[in-house]
Amino acid sequence: MQVSPFSRAVLLAATCLVPVMVTSGAEAQPRGPEPRAAQRGTARPVAARPAARAVPARQARPASGTVQAIDVQGNQRIEADTIRSYMLLQPGDAFEEDRLDRSLRTLYATGLFRDVRVSRQGDRIQVQVEENPIVNRVAFEGNSKLSDEVLRNAVQLRARSVFTPQAAQSDRSRVLDLYASRGRLSATVEPKIIRLDQNRVDVVFEVNEGEVALISRINFVGNRSYSDSRLKEVVATREAAWYRPLSTSDTYDPERLNFDRELLRRFYLRQGFADVNVTASSAELTPDRTGFFVTYVVDEGRRYRFGKVDTTSALRNVTADQLRPEVNISTGDQYDGEAVERIAETMSDRANALGAPFVEVTPRVVRNTERGTIDITFEVKEGNRLYVERIDVTGNVRTQDRVIRREFRLAEGDAFNAAQVRRSRQRIRDLGYFSDATINTTPGSTPDRVILTTGVTERATGEVSLGGGYSTDAGALADVGLRERNLLGTGIDGRINGVLAQRRSQLDFSVTDPSFLDRNLAVGADVFYINRDLRTYSGYRERRYGFALRAGYEYNEFLRQSFSYTLAQRNIYDIIPGASRYIEEQRGETLLSQVGQTLTYDRRDSRLDPRSGYLVRVGTDVAGLGGDVNYVRGRVDGAYFIPFERLLGDPNYVLALQGSVGYLEPFGGKRERIVDRFFLGGENLRGFQTAGAGPRDITPNGTRDSLGGRFLYTQTTEFRFPLPVPEEIGITGRAFVDVGGLSGSSTGPNIADDSSPRVGTGVGVSWRSPFGLINLDFGKAVVKKSYDTTQIFRFGFGTRF
Repeated sequence: MQVSPFSRAVLLAATCLVPVMVTSGAEAQPRGPEPRAAQRGTARPVAARPAARAVPARQARPASGTVQAIDVQGNQRIEADTIRSYMLLQPGDAFEEDRLDRSLRTLYATGLFRDVRVSRQGDRIQVQVEENPIVNRVAFEGNSKLSDEVLRNAVQLRARSVFTPQAAQSDRSRVLDLYASRGRLSATVEPKIIRLDQNRVDVVFEVNEGEVALISRINFVGNRSYSDSRLKEVVATREAAWYRPLSTSDTYDPERLNFDRELLRRFYLRQGFADVNVTASSAELTPDRTGFFVTYVVDEGRRYRFGKVDTTSALRNVTADQLRPEVNISTGDQYDGEAVERIAETMSDRANALGAPFVEVTPRVVRNTERGTIDITFEVKEGNRLYVERIDVTGNVRTQDRVIRREFRLAEGDAFNAAQVRRSRQRIRDLGYFSDATINTTPGSTPDRVILTTGVTERATGEVSLGGGYSTDAGALADVGLRERNLLGTGIDGRINGVLAQRRSQLDFSVTDPSFLDRNLAVGADVFYINRDLRTYSGYRERRYGFALRAGYEYNEFLRQSFSYTLAQRNIYDIIPGASRYIEEQRGETLLSQVGQTLTYDRRDSRLDPRSGYLVRVGTDVAGLGGDVNYVRGRVDGAYFIPFERLLGDPNYVLALQGSVGYLEPFGGKRERIVDRFFLGGENLRGFQTAGAGPRDITPNGTRDSLGGRFLYTQTTEFRFPLPVPEEIGITGRAFVDVGGLSGSSTGPNIADDSSPRVGTGVGVSWRSPFGLINLDFGKAVVKKSYDTTQIFRFGFGTRF
């Protein structure tokens, strides 16, 4: 059948118009007037528009022709020329259906328009647009756990940006993700808009934060050698409990679950399970969405012991015999994967110290599954020759570069040393100026060069402290302090502090530059005022004020020495009636001019909570460079810490052995003052009151004042252990035996001066509470003299907030 050109055009137009009309009826209902509530500014829910639209209706038109002009209608803010620039058809181009459709999609893709219609009117193109509104402001309602600022940083919509329903829904997802990362999976967020004049809107996110989804239960599958309760102590995730009000360890965190898998793996490796595999860690949400059931799946494998342990060296100037002392494992010991890694590191460090800067230590492992043994051979060979090309420091907004660079144990141009890099990173972290510090290596300009990039995250270093508490020695106390540990980013530590207590008041100001003139020299000064009430122990009050100058030098990582000069005015006054005549002789003021030095060798693993290593400290004071007193006073202190982790499986089992010896000798015909002597009891001899042991005036019906002594010795054996309570509570126990003696006081009638040892024993607990460190000790004096003063209970408490 012959079809005329006119009929063909009608058929084509009908084919295009029918689906468009159907779609328009479903999606684009006539608008009609705006509801009155919206006109008054009432928030309206935001509904996301469909992602795709049907091709808009167009008039029937010839298949060919040339575009003469593009007419734009409906635009208010956007220039017509801007809209024309998005069109793929321009005046002078031939009409093409495909390019017209693509122009429509391009205009929609800009996100500037709520609705777009493109049609052909003869030789002209008609573009009808309805612009998306502009955001006037973004607000949040119902949020209390997360501030408006935190939420505002999470969303993309901003004031004066173009509003689209898709953008609002995307921001809703971002806010929900933010709450989910805080464990609030039941949170709901509803974006709503308030229409304003001039095609503007306020966007309001109505938030219902819900409750935190806590860890309701932790399960382990596949563990045969260790109970669930033991493994719960290994992982960082904790079950919800009433005693964790300030902890976040019981909130769901996917990253923490992955970290737990690594903690479990390393725990089993330490216990000899070389084939361990933590295959999965999953969290199942409870039906009410308020908690999680966390499950870890463990494949333990079998437990191994060390078989043959050997060391080989391919270095020219370092032999295997020189490195074998670093191997502290032997055949028959339980396998310990961390010990193998640690030995490899110490071997590398030792080889560096012996003159081999480029070292690679590889532990070769041979398993014998049938016998349950692992042979280890530490192969030491020359590593790649690498040199430090450059050291970059990033992230330090406030701290000066030189403060960070002076902590590096290697410099630009030095041979690359992994141990020194680790030590440098630890020293930077120990500054306390940064919440995080990392050192990454990247290739340099040549294959034998590396660049060390140090990234730090600044933290607040200034603090205002208000404190309160109670101690057996000082009684109830309160303190106020102001401190800046990184003054103006220079690393200088400045502090002013005041203490007011029942039996002590103190005010001191100190400033310390840990690297004076950017050298290995710490310089500082102190100005102080101290008033102590010692009438309970020795029948007098003491007041002293003055200043001290300090300087210190580090010989290496472990050995340091410090010098000081002190000038202080001391006054003994307010002596109680009936006090010892030896105390009366001390009445009045004296001027102290003293030079002192302290030499310290510290190999402890931690200065705050040591669990292994040892410490030796030797101190000497000389008074007599002017002033009213002449003496030489020396003291030696030592401590040795023995960990029992490998034997008992917990790092909190530690045996601490500590001791000290002190001696004071006057010279130049001048007697020492009581404030310069040693005292025994309390902190250094538990089971006895402060100054409760040692020389004493035992005159009948007298005050039995403690007189102090010239020669002091103490020794403490203390076993520290965990208590059967969750570790995060921070409570540890201890059992102790203290031994000490003091002698060398004034001679005369009614003076008891016996240097024979006194012994106190007991138990105690320490609690690192949210309010400060609390120490409680129950001690009994098992060896004492009749005139000694004992004390069963000792309590100390302090806090800062």
